[in-house]
Amino acid sequence: MEEKISAKAIDQYSNFFASKLADSFFQRKEKINGQEILVLSEIKQVNLLVVKELMRLWNAEQQKWQSPFFDYGAEAVQESREQFKNTLSNHILISKKDFLPLLKLAVSQTLFLLLAPYDFFSNVLDSRGKGLVKVDDLKNETRYLKINKAPLEKLVEKLEERKSDAITGNEAFALLDHILEEVNFTPEDIEGYVSTFSKLVPLKVEELFEFKDETKKDPSLVEGARKNEFRIKDSLTINQKFMFTKILFNGDFERFSGAIDRFDKFKNLNQAVSYVDENYPQWDKESEEYEEFFAILQRKFS
Repeated sequence: MEEKISAKAIDQYSNFFASKLADSFFQRKEKINGQEILVLSEIKQVNLLVVKELMRLWNAEQQKWQSPFFDYGAEAVQESREQFKNTLSNHILISKKDFLPLLKLAVSQTLFLLLAPYDFFSNVLDSRGKGLVKVDDLKNETRYLKINKAPLEKLVEKLEERKSDAITGNEAFALLDHILEEVNFTPEDIEGYVSTFSKLVPLKVEELFEFKDETKKDPSLVEGARKNEFRIKDSLTINQKFMFTKILFNGDFERFSGAIDRFDKFKNLNQAVSYVDENYPQWDKESEEYEEFFAILQRKFS
């Protein structure tokens, strides 16, 4: 099974890094403005993701502008709102207390983008919910990416070629899967970024991943953790999601997601195997995909 990044370790490092960076800035000033955000960290991706989150918050606030008395959808009103947004974006001013959560999130997202880009892409698509993935949303996403952005850019390009405004989540995952194979995507080298992170807080990449060999852990902790905490849904890498969806579930991501939720609710391996035999008799039990999936079931219930 592939090595899996530890969300807990990422969260801890991001919290420490963001706190130190914020302390350094806010010891000189009470609030930070937009221009200062753009040059705050040596790692430009962190700064851009802070701005992206601010824009997301702005858009969320705009959604609340509804009235039974006024037409907020009118063209003139939309133009005025856009002008107001542009003006407001030049007058960002945030206190340390409100800025710190934004910075921590940006550091965390940057680390995922560096160390687990496949999972980052998956989260981008998952964040759109079970409905349609809008092309404009994906285009906006790529605007704020400097690292490993080629697959999402290619996805947008493919959708524009089709003249599509939106596609379903299943289609988006399937198309991204095809793109990753087509361009033979190789993530950027992380050494330079690790060195830059380490200037402020030492970063050891190996400490951001979970153990591959459970026997290296304390056996007394492993037994309970395996049965009570291990969830198939949380353990899968983006490669495995694509592979299982494509081969075992005929490219239907919703069927795959529903099946994984069901497997996570079973109490033992026998229940899981019986469910497979009854519902997926067509699966080739000698295939590499089945063997890897079965190994995950064994891990969950061992």
